[in-house]
Parts: sequence; C-alpha cells; structure tokens
Amino acid sequence: MFLRKTALILIVLTLGLTGCALAAPSSPASLTPVSLPLGYVPNVQFAPLYVAMEKGYFKDAGIDLTLDYSFETDAMALVGANKLQFAMVSGEQVLLARAQALPVVYISAWYQDFPVGIVSLTSAGITSPADLKGKSIGVPVLSGASYIGLRALLSAGGLEEKDVNIQVVGFNQVEALVSGQVDAAVVYVANEPVQLKARGYDIQVLRVADYMELVSNGLVTNETTLAANPALAAALAAAIQKGIVYTAAHPEEAYEISKQYVENLAQADAATQQAVLAESIGMWQIEKPGYTSPASWQNMADVLTGMGMLPNASGLEQAYTNQFSQ
Repeated sequence: MFLRKTALILIVLTLGLTGCALAAPSSPASLTPVSLPLGYVPNVQFAPLYVAMEKGYFKDAGIDLTLDYSFETDAMALVGANKLQFAMVSGEQVLLARAQALPVVYISAWYQDFPVGIVSLTSAGITSPADLKGKSIGVPVLSGASYIGLRALLSAGGLEEKDVNIQVVGFNQVEALVSGQVDAAVVYVANEPVQLKARGYDIQVLRVADYMELVSNGLVTNETTLAANPALAAALAAAIQKGIVYTAAHPEEAYEISKQYVENLAQADAATQQAVLAESIGMWQIEKPGYTSPASWQNMADVLTGMGMLPNASGLEQAYTNQFSQ
C-alpha cells in the first residue's frame, strides 16, 4: 500500500505484496484506456480512487481506468520509456529516475506529508530521533521511501547509520517490534501504528513530516505524454484530486464504497480500517489538491545527495510541475 510502500532504489517500484490488477471491461471507443500501477494490494488507503471510479469521475474525464496492483511492475522504468503513461510513486523515485536519464515528471501530489515514521513501544523511551542512538531498528528493505525516511530521522537526531543497529525485517514490522526482535521499526504512519493501537499496545511514533518536509507519493508521467497529450494528464490528475477531496469530506461513504473494491474489507475490523482511512485523510493533499512544494523537492534532493544516491541537486524544476494542481 502507499502507507507501507518500499520502492526499490534505482527506479524499481516495489511497494508491497503482490496483487492482481482489477479486471476492466472493454473500453468504450470514447474513453481512453489508462493503466495505473499502485504497487500494493487493494486497500482502504486507495479509497479516493475507488470513489472516483464509483462516482464516474474518470469516465467523465474520458478515461477508462484500470488499477494495477502488481508487485513486479517496474513502473518508473516503464513510464520513463513511455511504455506506460502514468504511475503512482514516491518523490525520491522521480529524482533517482531522472538521474538515470529517464524523463519522468511528477504532476500531482497524493500526500502532503511524507507518510513514513518510526514506531516503538512507549516502554523503550524513544521520544525523539536522538533517542534512537544504540537502538535496533527494523526496516522492510534498505531502499525506497522507508529507507529514505529512516535516514531523514537519523539525520534529524544528529545520527548516522553506524549509531544504530539496522535490521531488515521485511513487512513484519509489527511482529518484529512486539516480539522484542527490534526496539523500533520503520513504518507507514497510517498503517502499522493503527494496528498496534488496535491490539492494545502503548506506542510512540516519530513522524518524518514532523522533522522534515519531503516529497511524498504522487502521480507521475513522462515528458512525451506531457508534450503529446497534456489534456489526458490534466484529466487524470483532476479526477484523482476530486476523489481525494470527496473522500476526505465523506469518509463513511468512501469506506462503504471501498468494500466493493477491497476483498474482505467488509469482514475486517471496521474500527481499525476506518482509523487507517482517517489517518490517511490527515496526510492527503487536500487544501490545494495536487500541489507539491518546491521546498520538499530541495529537501529530498539534499537527503539523497547526502546519502550518495544522487550526484547533485540540479535540474529540480524539470522533475515536477504544479500546472495541474487545483
């Protein structure tokens, strides 16, 4: 899911568990078919897309949308090569892709807050990034948004990787934490913390967004599509933004709509899943839909440069645009 996404560095998008694309009927001649890789299984955190589909926002925009949940989709490489026109990815992937000469462009923000954080049990006494010194920290993989978030929080605490014990735990952060395998775990703040609270654990969460503004998940395309069909990019971005705004204003209805798209959501613990949705709403780009902050791009470039993953921070103005924000 977005909120447990771990995109592989060097432009490989791997956000989560393998899923299947929703089957879509043959597209009417008047609609333009668009496949949108998400990189995670169907989940309530994608409620704005489900709302936009159910309300007909995509069809009204002339788009026949198919959601692609597959784990294997190398979305950034495909978008960069114009084999795919669009994908949902995190901001660092755009900069890393462009450093590899892939002409991808971020055109609409999904989140206004970078969704990664570090969670620990309150008993561990980790109340600030500096408290991570000497602690064992579980991370899904040593790449992607989770790893970027970890490095950002370490930097906020004046720490380096050598000051902590990093353990790769896959997507088992909750169990690694509660079993005592690690003192803290890198998570998506709208997901694992909600699960832990639902299970009765007293926790502390350090949110990256509380210490640094970084580019988060959003809609990307490529320079070819922007030049040849800017109207399609504008239409897709607008329909998604409309879904985000409607979902934020009508969370109960959005939750009910999501049951049609998310297997077993109707049988899941409603309080927990609604809490996940509520946390997600708090991070979405709602006030100015689609807008992405120039400062967040500079900060992201600085973090990646400091990690030795980006040669330099030049050319940021070509990596994103706010022309499609509302």
